[in-house]
Amino acid sequence: MKLVTFQNKEGSIQTGWLKADGVVGMQKADDRLPNDMLSFIDDHESYFNIIKDNNLEEIDPHYNLEEIKLLAPLPNPRSFRDYVAFEQHMLNASNSFGHTVSPEWYNIPIFYFTNHQAIYGPEDEIKRPEKETKFDIELEMAVVMGKKGADIKAENADDHIFGYTVFNDWTARAIQRQEMTVPLGPHKGKDFANAIGPCIVTKDEFEKYRCTISRDTHPEHLAMPLTTNGRFDLKMTARINGETMCEGNYKTVHWTFPQMIERASENSVNLMPGDILGSGTVGWGSLIENNFSVHRPLQPGDVVELEIEGIGVLKNSVV
Repeated sequence: MKLVTFQNKEGSIQTGWLKADGVVGMQKADDRLPNDMLSFIDDHESYFNIIKDNNLEEIDPHYNLEEIKLLAPLPNPRSFRDYVAFEQHMLNASNSFGHTVSPEWYNIPIFYFTNHQAIYGPEDEIKRPEKETKFDIELEMAVVMGKKGADIKAENADDHIFGYTVFNDWTARAIQRQEMTVPLGPHKGKDFANAIGPCIVTKDEFEKYRCTISRDTHPEHLAMPLTTNGRFDLKMTARINGETMCEGNYKTVHWTFPQMIERASENSVNLMPGDILGSGTVGWGSLIENNFSVHRPLQPGDVVELEIEGIGVLKNSVV
């Protein structure tokens, strides 16, 4: 299912799922279903049983897409970690900043906590930080947790996953360049806007994309820890003002979501339903990777579209 949070013409905020060219409203389908996404995720097994037992997936949409506004599918995540899991991006961005990649990056998945209160959705306007001169995008996928757990092993992580969404990790590179001279990780360059959407795709729909990468056919990935658990063949595309800036694939990820989940939950740390983990940027999925030679820094009026196969398009404008 492709689950959404939306606002109707009367201003009511509801949850539902996409179907054909419309949206099914959860509570219109069955009043036992909740009207906010976090509540649905918290007890999703029971709610999916209601949907299945009553054949609710077969009902017609209650709204046309033109009648509603899609919002961030999970507007209130409990926490938001973001990783840097793609080797190509790590190499490119480090080179642009004049850094070298630490050998530790190849030993553990690295993450930071981003602002889970600064959540934006499809078609939302993103305000460029004041005086920022190097405003940038980051093309990422994110996983939404569906089950509480600590010390989760990678081989068991799929049991804790609820679904996946598109994530734009908006970044103020000029601010980031200054603060990254102190080895504490990003902070003000990252905490003003996190856009997700247009929907959360439940994990069962991703099974058809699951894949492995052979070292025989992809020798460039010799250093990659190849696992069948959590690697998907998904095209990832970034466009600015209709022009394609990047075409990548999630299968090139170095650290998979199960490995990220294992790392985040180590040392008795509980991951909770509604927590989000970002994948980090796919290789060439940000403008900093070529020092803005492919496209100038973002300015007010620019329209950014991030698209991931199987999920959809997350579109935002800069103001």
